[in-house]
Parts: sequence; C-alpha cells; structure tokens
Amino acid sequence: MGYKGKWNERFKNPYVNEKLLKKIRKMNETGERKVIKTWDRACTITEEMVGHTIAVYNGMKFIPVYIQPEMVGHKLGEFSLTRTFRGHPDKSAKAVKKK
Repeated sequence: MGYKGKWNERFKNPYVNEKLLKKIRKMNETGERKVIKTWDRACTITEEMVGHTIAVYNGMKFIPVYIQPEMVGHKLGEFSLTRTFRGHPDKSAKAVKKK
C-alpha cells in the first residue's frame, strides 16, 4: 500500500473516546465543572468539550488543558507536550571538547 499521510485523514471519522464524551455530556446536563483525567491523547476535541478542563497524561504527569473554541478538531495530545526543550548546548563547551 504505502504511506497515505495527512491527506487520508480528511476522509476518516474523528476518533472520540466514548467514555470521555459520556462524562462531558453528563457534566453539561448538570452544569458542573470539574477536571477530568484522561490518558487518551488521540481523542479529537468536539464542540461539547468547549469550556471544560481535561487533564491529559504526557507520560509523566497530567497536564490540565482548558478547551477553547479554537481547539475544536485538534487532538488532546497536541496541547500536552511530552518533551522538554532545554536549549542547545553551548558552542564554547563543544570547542573545548575538540581540543
């Protein structure tokens, strides 16, 4: 077959965790706002989730993500970074190592 990439994603239905969506709908009915923990980074953000805070696991800890209207259609994992960039190494340290 071969790699289809992002082009094929347009034709697929969005993946939404049913358990997470059920909790969101229940909270929308009762009007309560509490943080929901989830490990599902591949879940697509829907209109129903707007205004809620979802704690997404990044491999080490849960990162609270407040869902805004601009996030609809994106994945939860996009807003919970897994790697910490600590900057590039100093050039002076590299020069000293070569000598």
